[in-house]
Amino acid sequence: MDVFGLIGNPVGHSLSPPMHEAAYDALEMDARYVTFEPSRDSLGLALDGASALGVRGLNVTIPFKEDVLALVDPDPLAERIGAVNTVDFSGEPTGHNTDAAGVIRAFEHHDVSLSGTAVVVGAGGAGRAAAFALADEGVDVHIANRTVSRAETLADAVPNASAHGLDALDSLLADADVLVNATSVGMESDETPVPKAALHADLAVLDAVYDPIETRLLREASAVGARTIDGAWMLLFQGVEAFELWTDRDAPVDVMNEALRASL
Repeated sequence: MDVFGLIGNPVGHSLSPPMHEAAYDALEMDARYVTFEPSRDSLGLALDGASALGVRGLNVTIPFKEDVLALVDPDPLAERIGAVNTVDFSGEPTGHNTDAAGVIRAFEHHDVSLSGTAVVVGAGGAGRAAAFALADEGVDVHIANRTVSRAETLADAVPNASAHGLDALDSLLADADVLVNATSVGMESDETPVPKAALHADLAVLDAVYDPIETRLLREASAVGARTIDGAWMLLFQGVEAFELWTDRDAPVDVMNEALRASL
């Protein structure tokens, strides 16, 4: 039996197990997806143990994404982003960041052409993945963050990127084609980091928040005619990317999506 899983602390809330297990069942794979919750001090031992036990691959979640970077051989994208969310044990443990692919594949699935200008709200882990992913597609990226110095640090590392405070969102969005909310604002609350008046019908809006599945930002964007993409699509496609990396098989995307949304 092949073993895959998730390492983080805590992991009890994760929606990855049902999504991956559904894929294994659909493809009749002898595989299981399990969760591991080591302490921060024992992270290195946990990765060594997983490798020794023949675990095929691990997803990585909070608070270990940055710590794992130093414990595996990261691919160039993960190294640039500064975080690993997927480890492959098929040879020497290698680190990858499939959050970036999750952003791009979510837009592609909704037939959004990635060109022009994007505004990324947030400069944390999700914001870093989104900014690098969009820049690699040739999009000019404006990063807006509550703490401007964090946006500046990220913009210095991302090609064709600029840094701003949240008070610049009105002017930034006027000519933008894509908006990504990469903050937790709106999670389990009826809040939005983006002024309603700044939204317009020519925007494609991705909100990384998936609880609730329809955030206030997405409601207000839809009301002005913008194309909206909920955070479950990003979650789905980062998992799809990890599955395909580990197994070298096409993921059953529809099955994984159905299992994910049934668990929300």
